[in-house]
Amino acid sequence: MKIYIYAIAVCVFSFSSFAAEMMPKNDFEKVQGQYEKVGSISTSGETSAADAKTELSELADKKGGDIYVLTSGNTKNKMHATADVYKKK
Repeated sequence: MKIYIYAIAVCVFSFSSFAAEMMPKNDFEKVQGQYEKVGSISTSGETSAADAKTELSELADKKGGDIYVLTSGNTKNKMHATADVYKKK
């Protein structure tokens, strides 16, 4: 019985830990009909592309999105990026 409860808990937590993923614009155009836009997000002041990607993913999660597609980016002294957030229909 304990093993059964443990297995259910693992499944619940593993399903809730999926993060929104970045999808390249050209790939998104092929599957655009499967998604609906739920908002836009932006990040600024990050010092690396990895940090910006992490923050965008977290922001997309908060909007309930499955994926995000970059709409702009700037790498002058610090990272700045904007993206549209989408979820499956």
